[in-house]
Amino acid sequence: MPSGATFREVQRLANRLPSSLAVLRIALAAFVLAWIFGPYALRSAVPIWLAFLIALGLELHFFVGALGRAPAPRPDRGPQAVDRERYGYVEPSDEELEAPSDWGENEAAAQVSAFREPSRLWPSLRRFLGGLVVIGALGLILWVVESRTGWDALAADARTEAEARFSEEASRIAAKPVSIRCDESGRYVGAVQHADGVASVGGDLAYLTPERCLELYRLGFEGEVSASRTGRALAVLAHEAWHLRGVRDEGATECYALQSGVGLGQRLGLSEATARQMMRQQLVENAGRGRSSPEYLVPPDCHDGGSLDLDPDSTRFP
Repeated sequence: MPSGATFREVQRLANRLPSSLAVLRIALAAFVLAWIFGPYALRSAVPIWLAFLIALGLELHFFVGALGRAPAPRPDRGPQAVDRERYGYVEPSDEELEAPSDWGENEAAAQVSAFREPSRLWPSLRRFLGGLVVIGALGLILWVVESRTGWDALAADARTEAEARFSEEASRIAAKPVSIRCDESGRYVGAVQHADGVASVGGDLAYLTPERCLELYRLGFEGEVSASRTGRALAVLAHEAWHLRGVRDEGATECYALQSGVGLGQRLGLSEATARQMMRQQLVENAGRGRSSPEYLVPPDCHDGGSLDLDPDSTRFP
């Protein structure tokens, strides 16, 4: 059985450990930083406003819980049992306990206030305000990074020129004039809608997420390639173009998109070998994405010589 000194040492070390609220704040900060600088898969799967909403809810929960918690009992400041046993103890008489008669009202009030329970409002409010500061700081970091590195960081004329180029490429695939817009408001596509692009079947307008537009811009205007992200952006643009052409079935549309993505990638600056390799990688990844969205899984006929092969005379697929 541990001695009293050992127990006090363990308790002292335990008191130094961060509180649950501190751990949650650290986890929130780590998640937001991972969301900003991490893989696009994380940004597309989890909307960042959800993390901030959870953080605010946790802060409110701790604040309200602290206010409703019963105050801790006042510790007994009298001699403890171990003190009585070791040193002996004599109960003071009533006369000794009686306050001196010359104490004024002010002195008595000061003694009473010294033993009052400290207010629980200020410590709870201070922790709550500290949490809001952390949330605000993370939001500011997110705004600065997004405004300097994302689609919104491009000049307005550059975005307009890029959308015109995307529309031109989509029109080639759709076999008619169509328009591509980058949904900066997040109203039509994004994590909330669980879509990187959207188009009305047979229509003339499609929306892409700013992240996909940025990858296409980097490829077509700056010559930058980011393997999987670039390949996915090409596939998304081609996919929506085939919807505009009139193809409704998602699986068949994806199969056509991966084939058209080869020529699309070439026109935007890739070599044929690189573009074809990217689309083949997208075909491999399609099986994984099909587990969560089976309607996007390419049909069995999506292969060289199959009924969905756009160029049956060629042995290269896609």
